[in-house]
Amino acid sequence: MKILLIGGTGNISSDCAELLYRRGHEVMVLTRGTNPVPAEYKSIVADRKDAAAFRNALKGIEIDVVINFLGYFVPELEIDFAVLNGRIRQYIFISTTMVYAKPHRSLPITENNPVGNQYSDYAQNKEKCENWLMEKFHSVKFPITIVRPSHTYSKLWIPNPVSSAGYAFAARLEAGRPVYMHNNGENPWTLTATTDFAVGLAGLVGNSLAIGETFHITSDEALPWHKIYDEISAAVGVKNPNIVKIPLEFICENFPELTCWLKGDKAEPAIFDNSKIKKFVPDFVCRKPVREGIPESVEWMRKHPDQKKVNPKVDYFCDRVVAKWLETGQKSG
Repeated sequence: MKILLIGGTGNISSDCAELLYRRGHEVMVLTRGTNPVPAEYKSIVADRKDAAAFRNALKGIEIDVVINFLGYFVPELEIDFAVLNGRIRQYIFISTTMVYAKPHRSLPITENNPVGNQYSDYAQNKEKCENWLMEKFHSVKFPITIVRPSHTYSKLWIPNPVSSAGYAFAARLEAGRPVYMHNNGENPWTLTATTDFAVGLAGLVGNSLAIGETFHITSDEALPWHKIYDEISAAVGVKNPNIVKIPLEFICENFPELTCWLKGDKAEPAIFDNSKIKKFVPDFVCRKPVREGIPESVEWMRKHPDQKKVNPKVDYFCDRVVAKWLETGQKSG
């Protein structure tokens, strides 16, 4: 099939594009030309927020499936719809499990859990996108499939509660610099390797039974955050990491900008029922546990120092949250 990826070089999309290509699909990547596109894919250069430029760039190009990894607001989808409606077999929208209402009403989480995240503008906008697309499916049969990943990571990401892109969290542990943990890190959390996620997504591509359906695609492994910190520490060779346990309410009260990512996501239990995706995609199995995936990411970045990026957001919040807590004279939550 001919597959167009809106965003094909990011954390999730890179491994998805690679798997689709290996399975024999023709992969096209829509880009503004600022990031390099692998030579094996067809690069289509356009600003997809400019309807005329988007339409002109696709002139004469046959497309079966579009996968949108970069849809955040309804007006963006309105442009996609105007350009693509009537010319594609399937439009896969990458949403997020953050859309589920917090606190969770029941566990494990299924696609039928109530949505409505009161803490996160990001999640609320994704929910609006889902609703708009489903309305188009019901009204004009726009061939939509919605996919909700949870916390994914790749060779370029070291998972943490602040911002997982890059090596910053691992670098802090290596240097003995403090990192904070909300409460005692007891809430279970699901991390999914992007190579595993790609198998689920690829199985939905071109699947007519998936039209009009919503899926989350996550690992079945849920570890408490303190165990995740242990695994990252072990991967970088640190036996006594400098972890400061801080009450969740203290963090959110003093740094309200973190509330959406903690109360709205990472401080909630995240245990998912993946029976739906497994029914539609029987070969979907998450084969990479955290104990294997994190060391692989650390090793890859150490071998590719030019890709060992340090995200300043991690340092900014770790430094300030820990300093604020220590001002109270406390040592641990």
